[in-house]
Amino acid sequence: MSRICDVTGAGPGFGNNVPWSKRKTRRRWNVNLQHKRYYLPSEGRHVRLRVSAKGIKIIDRDGIEAVVRRIRARGVKV
Repeated sequence: MSRICDVTGAGPGFGNNVPWSKRKTRRRWNVNLQHKRYYLPSEGRHVRLRVSAKGIKIIDRDGIEAVVRRIRARGVKV
């Protein structure tokens, strides 16, 4: 299962570990994903989303109804 936020679409970043000796090895920076359950009043049910910390802030700002509408417009089943 890939580590991608349902709201923002953010995925892991990739780069190099660079120690003092300058010997580079590949690494990745994972997104801060959380499993959150939100209640949709219009449908009378809960939805479980895999959201990043920034995605949680976007839901707090715009509301869960607007965010779910945007996710469905992208063609993702919620």
